[in-house]
Amino acid sequence: MKTLMCFGDSNTHGTLPVRWLGDRRRLDRDQRWPCIMAAELKSQLGDQWILIEEGLPGRTIMHPDPIEGAHKNGMPGFIAALETHRPLDLIVLMLGTNDLKPRFALTPLDIALSIEKLILLAKQSVAGPDSTAPALMLVAPPPIIETGTLSGVYTGGEAKSLQLAKLYADIAKANDCQFVNAGEAVTSSTIDGIHYEAEDHLRLGKLIAQAVIDGKY
Repeated sequence: MKTLMCFGDSNTHGTLPVRWLGDRRRLDRDQRWPCIMAAELKSQLGDQWILIEEGLPGRTIMHPDPIEGAHKNGMPGFIAALETHRPLDLIVLMLGTNDLKPRFALTPLDIALSIEKLILLAKQSVAGPDSTAPALMLVAPPPIIETGTLSGVYTGGEAKSLQLAKLYADIAKANDCQFVNAGEAVTSSTIDGIHYEAEDHLRLGKLIAQAVIDGKY
């Protein structure tokens, strides 16, 4: 069997739209997009894939969070996950939403260049089968909406988020990675402007499953 790791933030974790600050509700396993993807792959391909969910709420690509903590830095977590879960046949990487927070003062290009750092870490690793590098699928998160409970946390982020898909597509092409634009299937919830409703998880899970099938990993 092959192993697929989904590495991301709260939207990979399955965090529900935040209705109040401190709301930590999570979708059930069968409602989260990585598990929907895995079920879809099983229905079409049989028992070919093992899923590893690596979603951490608040995770950035490579920046310690001065408010939420240094452990939100995705780079050391990614390095640890590569070693922990090897051999990995495929990594589905979706990060960048938390990097839109003004506390990090990053441009859209900064965010794209940051995600490239993780891609290069994986490509230079021996975390794949027979000590090779694992394959990667880069997923651009959908645009955020500056509305609802988290609007003040993401001031100025909506305009930046609209640029990520094109930049991520260019990074994926330059690094020979499959690219998926989550915005083709997902619209961020108007409750908090950041997280996805269950029906969006369903659409995203099916979109990623089809991309895995098309990638012929």
